[in-house]
Amino acid sequence: MLQTWWELFWGFFVANILGYGGGPASIPLMQEEIVNHYHWMTTEQFGDVLAIGNALPGPIATKIAAFVGYHVAGWFGAFIASFATIVPSAAALILLLRLLNKHRTSPKVKGMTLLVQPVIAVLMILLTWEFGQVSTDSIGIWQTLIIAGISLWVMTKTKLHPAILILIAFAYGALVLSHTM
Repeated sequence: MLQTWWELFWGFFVANILGYGGGPASIPLMQEEIVNHYHWMTTEQFGDVLAIGNALPGPIATKIAAFVGYHVAGWFGAFIASFATIVPSAAALILLLRLLNKHRTSPKVKGMTLLVQPVIAVLMILLTWEFGQVSTDSIGIWQTLIIAGISLWVMTKTKLHPAILILIAFAYGALVLSHTM
């Protein structure tokens, strides 16, 4: 069990300490650790956890950590994963903000922060691609494209909050897709 606790700590520590940009930036790194490295969940299960976590209030990274930690090692696992997500990031944030504030006009600091953004964008695209493949495999290409298109339109044209859209998708899956599959 000690090995599992260490793996929980290390997996979430690495994902969150390297997740420059907050929760959304650390999600692909968490997915890499949870699904591909430690095999605690499948991509489909991680997608479900991500969807539910996005529908709930609060930071996404801590919700994923608590759920996965509990799934893997009970309440103490939830504590370890949450601790590994929150404490190192908070400590790094305090130290880095002091350092960046001191050197905020430096072109090197501006360059570092600008160059990280494309890397985060690529990680998010890869995560989206993997979730798209899972969706296509389970409900088909046309259902996936129609739902994605409607979701994009609703979020850009009506400014509906994504959490409400996720709840609508849950209802659609429960009421419509469960009867067609």
